[in-house]
Amino acid sequence: MKKLSVLPSVQSIKVACSNCNLRELCMPVGVDEEQLKRLDEIVAVRRKVKRGGNLFRNGDPFTSLYAIRTGFFKTCVATEDGRDQVTGFQMAGEIIGLDGIVNDHHTCDAVALEDAEVCVMPFDRIEELSREITALQSHVHKIMSREIVREHGVMLLLGSMRADERVAAFLLNLVQRLHARGFSQSELVLRMTREEIGSYLGLKLETVSRTFSKFVEDGIVEVKQRHVRIVDTDALKRIVNSQQAGH
Repeated sequence: MKKLSVLPSVQSIKVACSNCNLRELCMPVGVDEEQLKRLDEIVAVRRKVKRGGNLFRNGDPFTSLYAIRTGFFKTCVATEDGRDQVTGFQMAGEIIGLDGIVNDHHTCDAVALEDAEVCVMPFDRIEELSREITALQSHVHKIMSREIVREHGVMLLLGSMRADERVAAFLLNLVQRLHARGFSQSELVLRMTREEIGSYLGLKLETVSRTFSKFVEDGIVEVKQRHVRIVDTDALKRIVNSQQAGH
């Protein structure tokens, strides 16, 4: 099957990492001006992805990593019975596309949950430069290991947690990642549907809705459509930690 060209959606605007407000999140610390200039030259293209559009698909050749500037993505794989299994959610300041490094092709679909913009980071150039700039190399390794740790956490989550523990852990993780990006510690807008949350957490849609309702009833969160306000963070932490303490 011939692949459609993505050129129309690629915006080749010169974008400087040195002026980017997400620089601390996706660029290494300890890079001097000269090195930063060379990074700027590599990350020269931004790409816009409309809500519902694909940044890449399962099976696409792997060429680049993408730093999310604005917007929100989900990664998913098609299961044997044709359903979409959500494998992760990614937000501004995070790097997406690491799944492609191993086999030189992507192993999942990356779908924008809202209009988004990414910086394209050609991987061979990044690798080349990271051999010269050790700060960049260790940064790339750090990003990869963070991804492995996160996936391991999800496997633990799906392996042994009850529904309320899964949803509580999900909300805490999301708000913590948003807080690292300067957002509120207690308020968030869910860019994904209840169904997508269920797919990610291995829960049925009804179970996710029921758990949210129970959290509202217990005064732990307030929910207005996709707006969630965490009223009692400690209560959410207690729900998650009951797992470690044993039931």
